[in-house]
Amino acid sequence: MKQKTASRSIKILVAKLGLDGHDRGALVLCRAFRDAGMEVIYSGLFATPDRISQIAEDEDVDAIALSLLNGAHNTLFPRVVKALQKKGIKDVLVVGGGVIPEEDKEGLVKAGVSGVFGPGTPLTSIIEHITSGVSKLRKI
Repeated sequence: MKQKTASRSIKILVAKLGLDGHDRGALVLCRAFRDAGMEVIYSGLFATPDRISQIAEDEDVDAIALSLLNGAHNTLFPRVVKALQKKGIKDVLVVGGGVIPEEDKEGLVKAGVSGVFGPGTPLTSIIEHITSGVSKLRKI
């Protein structure tokens, strides 16, 4: 893996998990992250947790933005975190979004998802969360 430095732009993987073919929101995020100066990698549709962790490792990403609208967030988001841990990847910020009930958010955060964002969240809030989180990880 390359050395992650504070001076390089944030490299983010936007990932569509599981059997969810609705990617409009993920594509909006890709553009917003790009416009914010981030280097964006898009997983494409139907990615598995293992595939996402492999892309994260291969591309040396700083953050992963998981997008899921089919209700499997409580299963698949934690599986991505575990797949990263299995590879020894500890310096990647993981955030998630989609139609996620409020009562599920705390469990996802406990499972290692740094931020959970739903419909209507301002893009600036998501970008600020990622920028701040990556900055903290780079200082460790």
